[in-house]
Amino acid sequence: MASKLRELKIFSGSAHPEFTRSICENLGVGIATANLFRFSDGEIGVSVEESVRGADVYVVQPTCEPVNENLMELLIMIDVMRRASAYRVNVVTPYFGYARQDRKTKAREPITAKLVANLIEKAGADRVLAADLHAGQIQGFFDIPVDHLTGIPLLAAYFRDTLKRELEQDRLVVISPDIGGVVRARRFAVHLNADLAIVDKRRSHEVANFSEVMEIIGDVSGKTAVLVDDIIDTAGTMVQAAEALLARGAKKVYACATHGVLSGPAIDRISRSPIHQVVLTNTIPLSEEKKIDKITVLSIAPLFAEAISRIHSDHSVSILFR
Repeated sequence: MASKLRELKIFSGSAHPEFTRSICENLGVGIATANLFRFSDGEIGVSVEESVRGADVYVVQPTCEPVNENLMELLIMIDVMRRASAYRVNVVTPYFGYARQDRKTKAREPITAKLVANLIEKAGADRVLAADLHAGQIQGFFDIPVDHLTGIPLLAAYFRDTLKRELEQDRLVVISPDIGGVVRARRFAVHLNADLAIVDKRRSHEVANFSEVMEIIGDVSGKTAVLVDDIIDTAGTMVQAAEALLARGAKKVYACATHGVLSGPAIDRISRSPIHQVVLTNTIPLSEEKKIDKITVLSIAPLFAEAISRIHSDHSVSILFR
């Protein structure tokens, strides 16, 4: 139980300082001081302004847009903590970038999720804390402990309150936007005691971020549908799925995901789409131009704060995975 005697220090990268502040507020601690700067040629510099020797250090940094800048900053922060003799360096990355390339689907493709896992380990991390990795098996790409949280209970609780009447009338159906997300959608449906349906889509491997909706598996007629995914990126899949559900008789369509990447045409697509509301967690910061009436953001920071508290005090974290 040595970690109980060690000092807890939480550092923030530049990707999402608001998330770090929320974690610290929930834990009742201050953000440790580090100076992040850029050299004139763009190289990233970090100066830690307080001792971390023997401390249990947590570096909070989602690897969201700009992905490469934020990833490199994270690696440098891990390195400086290790070289400053931190007892343990814990990486808190609410959104783990490069996770979508987690296997080879055709010849001559990289597996970037494994590459990034190797980089984080080599930099000197002792543990990783993340939410809703694109695929659960990414945990196995690491040879250090990975605590894999999920936003499903938080999102499900929101819809349990928002769509209480539909639940009572058995008129709610949870939708997986593709075959690969069925396990996630089923867990969500169990939380709501709702029916499950699946969008069978064909994805083009020649063009990134493009897919074609093919068929709906399950009864959606006259029901309110909730599309559930881990990531909403360009929102093309979600909008196509919503249109297909309405064409097959769904009364209203909601969408939710843990990570709101919302790149490229996403905001315009959501604004013009028939989706009634999109609910996200705050693993990725939402810029002002992306804050539209259709998007609701829930804070998952208290869950991360509880996980950090449990890890620091050597208590079980497994209850939080549910």
